[in-house]
Amino acid sequence: MPIKIVKPTSAGRRGMTIADFSGLTKKRPEKNLSSGKKRISGRSRSGSITIRRRGGGHKRLYRAIDFNRTDKQGVPATVMSLEYDPNRSARIALLHYADGDKRYILAAEGLKEGDEVVCAERTKVKIGNRMKLKYVPSGYKIYDLEINVGRGGCSVRSAGAAATLVGGDGKYGVVEMPSGEVRRVHMECYATIGTVSNPEHNLVCIGKAGRQRWCGRRPKVLGKSMNAVDHPHGGGEGHSPIGLKAPKTPWGKKALGVRTRKYNKHSNRLIIRSRANKKRKRR
Repeated sequence: MPIKIVKPTSAGRRGMTIADFSGLTKKRPEKNLSSGKKRISGRSRSGSITIRRRGGGHKRLYRAIDFNRTDKQGVPATVMSLEYDPNRSARIALLHYADGDKRYILAAEGLKEGDEVVCAERTKVKIGNRMKLKYVPSGYKIYDLEINVGRGGCSVRSAGAAATLVGGDGKYGVVEMPSGEVRRVHMECYATIGTVSNPEHNLVCIGKAGRQRWCGRRPKVLGKSMNAVDHPHGGGEGHSPIGLKAPKTPWGKKALGVRTRKYNKHSNRLIIRSRANKKRKRR
């Protein structure tokens, strides 16, 4: 979907861009597949703030997305509508199955109303179809990838994302992830053919602070603007430098560029090439 550039009628709208929703179906969410979503506002169950800069925002309905689809194996489904989901960057598609059931799935780029999709162990290699990795030809783009057998798709789900099945390695398939990481995934895991919809999501320019507030984001305050008692960057005369070799979090730990992934994870043995060691693209 293209990006709309608004006229600069004010300072906040100068440079602002908006996603074009003209290709989506203008209908209310399916009532049986949506429910109220409680706003947590970055707080724990005791009410204390555990994630800063969260709160407010527009009220949302949560759409129940079927990331697995294996309980409908062999049952063809028709795409009845493509809809907007405020809880994710991708678009979603409403499926009407031949047995009368309805489900929401992540929409693939190029999927249209009236298209027929199916989930099976082995089926036609077509956009929107879901099958086991061992039956997907090498070189094809996949998304909504299952990492653990039977758990449902948990990876490659954001707008415009796609992984590539490089090949097979015994009972494991070799998949190149959007981050550049190359890892083994069990051949019995399911994946959907295609690329996640709304690839222009990263081109949207928010434009003004109020639009961030609609999304539930509160303002930031730089640590260098705080007092020394409140932040390691604080103190000094006015808006002064942080005075450190490396930036730190409010709690004294290193920030910006520090790896946060645990080194003793059992899935390390499945990683062939880390995303930290991916080849840089030459300009």
